[in-house]
Amino acid sequence: MTALSILDLVRVTQDTDARGALDNSRDLAGHAERWGYQRFWVAEHHNMIGIASAATSVVIGHIAAGTKTIRVGAGGIMLPNHAPIVIAEQFGTLARLFPGRIDLGLGRAPGTDQMTMRALRRSLQNSDNFPQDIQELQAYFAPAGPNQRLQAVPAAGTDVPLWILGSSTYGAQLAAALGLPYAFASHFAPDQLLQALQIYHQHFEASEQSTKPHAMVGVNIIAADTDAEAKRLWTTQQMSFTNMFRGTRGLSAPPIDDIETYWSPAEKMQAMGMLRRSIIGSKETVRAGIAALVEETGADELMIVSDVYDHATRLKSYEMIAGAAAGLSKTPAEAAC
Repeated sequence: MTALSILDLVRVTQDTDARGALDNSRDLAGHAERWGYQRFWVAEHHNMIGIASAATSVVIGHIAAGTKTIRVGAGGIMLPNHAPIVIAEQFGTLARLFPGRIDLGLGRAPGTDQMTMRALRRSLQNSDNFPQDIQELQAYFAPAGPNQRLQAVPAAGTDVPLWILGSSTYGAQLAAALGLPYAFASHFAPDQLLQALQIYHQHFEASEQSTKPHAMVGVNIIAADTDAEAKRLWTTQQMSFTNMFRGTRGLSAPPIDDIETYWSPAEKMQAMGMLRRSIIGSKETVRAGIAALVEETGADELMIVSDVYDHATRLKSYEMIAGAAAGLSKTPAEAAC
């Protein structure tokens, strides 16, 4: 069965502050562990008041401390924003605290606007060094040599697994060349999904970390008792995307009854273009959608975003998703139970 994992946006809502968002994320991870999810990732976002995961490694520590077995990691760290040695120190520390449970997904985009990039003391040219920076990270996580003068303490010997994240064919080519697992961000950039996966599988070269390719597909999924209720819950995410186009990013907003009253036709076309691979509906609808996506992509793993406003309702969505996916490995009679 295709593995299921979670990408949590650590949303700050109109009814919660940043501390509430962080605690809700940790609570979700604890439930996800019991429901059989494989890993729980958070992402680096800066200067966004509705997302509380800017200090990504600190958030990972908070979540890992509230769980026991689920893998916890970054989906991802935007490496051009950082010196590789600093990231190695942070994730090496996490690996010492939570051995065998930490993942490090790496992205090439800055993940923010140019004003914030200047505040981070980074530039667009840093992206050109992405392959070299990844190899530098790998060296820091490897066992230290007897005469090695520069170490990312305490990272040496932790061998934190690296993932390449991408929304284009560039990341697929790089992941294949380096022999690393690959995650495609089709939950917001679906256009090159199939092409990127094809390139990754065709050109994959085995490495010390991975002897065979491992492809993860990002997907928005919202499950509810009925298709209509799931679509209503989806309006929270649809409004967030619309606000992004308007340049008015803010706190996550509760769902509304009619999304057509919120966006213009042009905004709808933009948002739905980015969200078009979303799976929204009842448990049966979600089961069918997951089956179709896995058959089409051959994904080894799905990284699921269920961007639901209310925390209890979001927990229910993720529990239903896990149940729907589990039904795929059963007979039709068993799945109906």
